[in-house]
Amino acid sequence: MARIVRFHETGGPEVLRIEEMPPSPPGAGEVRIAVKAIGLNRAESLFRQGMYLESPTLPSRLGYEASGTVEAVGAGVTRFKVGDRVSTIPAFPMGRYGVYGDSVIVPSGAVAAFPGNLSFEEGASIWMAYLTAYGALVEHGSLRKGHRVLITAASSSVGHSAIQIVRAAGGVPIATTRKPEKARELLQGGADHVIVTGKEDIAARVMEITEGHGADLIFDAVAGPSIEALAAAAAREATIFVYGLLSMKPTPFPLAAALQKGLSLRGYTLFEIVSDPERMERARRYIFDGLTSGTLWPVIDRIFRPLESIVDAHRYLESNQQNGKIVVTV
Repeated sequence: MARIVRFHETGGPEVLRIEEMPPSPPGAGEVRIAVKAIGLNRAESLFRQGMYLESPTLPSRLGYEASGTVEAVGAGVTRFKVGDRVSTIPAFPMGRYGVYGDSVIVPSGAVAAFPGNLSFEEGASIWMAYLTAYGALVEHGSLRKGHRVLITAASSSVGHSAIQIVRAAGGVPIATTRKPEKARELLQGGADHVIVTGKEDIAARVMEITEGHGADLIFDAVAGPSIEALAAAAAREATIFVYGLLSMKPTPFPLAAALQKGLSLRGYTLFEIVSDPERMERARRYIFDGLTSGTLWPVIDRIFRPLESIVDAHRYLESNQQNGKIVVTV
């Protein structure tokens, strides 16, 4: 019997249940994976609460990222064979193909090899974070040497990925965090500057750091009222990418600053990348090469063991204490 995690009602972490089900054979174009590790994402917390871009059909699976070995392949799958070390890319409906479990099925297009120098725990920690940061900063933002990049809520796995990508391009990563104790970790992780938002004025500090130029790119996970401060911190003709909604409050459009500076403000998700084969191939090659060379490295905050710890892991996810990825080993 395979163990999977499902929920029968939306709510807090306690609604998650481990259930046993007979393993199913993969259908045409699908791959079945014996899961070794699961990477947690904020999207799964929102999905569990019924607050995500995709609504669950109850009872529902959940989970975007896992790593393990191929157990079986469906008709038409030629890129993978039984025994291959693989990880999953967030490129499927979570309620249908959720990967929280010890044996899961996903579309073959959402399966990727990961570098042999990475552990299974690291393999479950790469695609959501690096694809999200790469798509905004490199694919859409045309990140280049010298760009000053402001990264909010930077202690998340996506934030750490963005810091690494900016450094790799020769840019200047400026990280923000609400918690002073996270500042040192962000500096050790590659940030050139850290702004503690509870103690410092974002716009004033960015202008001080950039000698009045402002941030060329802003990568924001928070949204809400703080968007006004980000607009004030922006350089002329800067782009603000909003990829998250940690604030959960209405987000005003900073019209005055946008008119004065010619700003662009856009919503963004990694689905813009994974739904386009050419973009996805560029992203996959960039991330794989970066992980192989060591230019990119997954930052893991804490590993929970075993699958039965999934509720505690979700509680920790929602505590906002983490600095990097939360992983559950099966």
